[in-house]
Amino acid sequence: MAETIDGRKLARKIFLNLHLEMQQYRQHSCVPGLALVHVGKHPESQIYLRQKQKIAEELGIRVQLEHLSEQTNVEKIVDVIDRLNRDAMIHGILVQSPLPNRSQESEIFNHVAAEKDVDGFSAVNLGKLCQGDASGFWPCTPSGVYHMIQSTGIPIEGKRVVVLGRSLIVGKPMGLILMQNHSNANATVTFCHSKTRDMVDIMRQADIVIAAIGSPAFVKASMVKPGACVIDVGITRVPDPSKRLGYRLQGDVDFEAVSQVADFITPVPGGVGPMTIAMLMQNTFKAYQQQIE
Repeated sequence: MAETIDGRKLARKIFLNLHLEMQQYRQHSCVPGLALVHVGKHPESQIYLRQKQKIAEELGIRVQLEHLSEQTNVEKIVDVIDRLNRDAMIHGILVQSPLPNRSQESEIFNHVAAEKDVDGFSAVNLGKLCQGDASGFWPCTPSGVYHMIQSTGIPIEGKRVVVLGRSLIVGKPMGLILMQNHSNANATVTFCHSKTRDMVDIMRQADIVIAAIGSPAFVKASMVKPGACVIDVGITRVPDPSKRLGYRLQGDVDFEAVSQVADFITPVPGGVGPMTIAMLMQNTFKAYQQQIE
């Protein structure tokens, strides 16, 4: 039976450490400021924003919400971001994804000043990640996954990793992090996606599987190498009449079945989600330190 990696417990440790670090800046004239830009009324995005706002304020981070209608054009969104870029009291800017028009995401992300891009999606920060430059910001979800893998004590160096998905938000930066040329990385990474042939054969060679494709219960026990570490990034609402709200949250991994094969596994919810928020707070504090120092 696999050991469950508790994302909530790991996140609490990070929040405690951040709270202690922030105490050293209590006498400073300004507190860390985080702007959350939300376009449209995506229900799950609204839930995530409330969670981020609540945790940020508990840590002593000032939050500024910028709600824009679904009809807001790119020029208006960019105007808002430019205003936040110029605001010295805002140290981090997050544009909540997904945006109503997914094709515009890269253009909008790239308007966030690199030093305030606490989500790590801009070309500058992704470029720094590719170059191994630690001054930039890693995207929050891949960074959280990396911390979760490290928490197991598994040495990443030399391990075979399969990443299911190749998005700019999770898949591609996840691979870059695990391929970094240092002893806490140096993994051999393979990306699988909708056009991959012999996917099951490839997956069964993996010591670490990271599923980020948004397909409920896609990863079955037969796809997983015995003793593997399985990280489930996916989260989808699945109809379930037995639940009060009429649905349940399902990851990309068949948790019950894969738990019988893997050595480590993350739950949904309570796995990667809390760690994503923890990394956002960590990035925001890092941005604050860099800008005031």
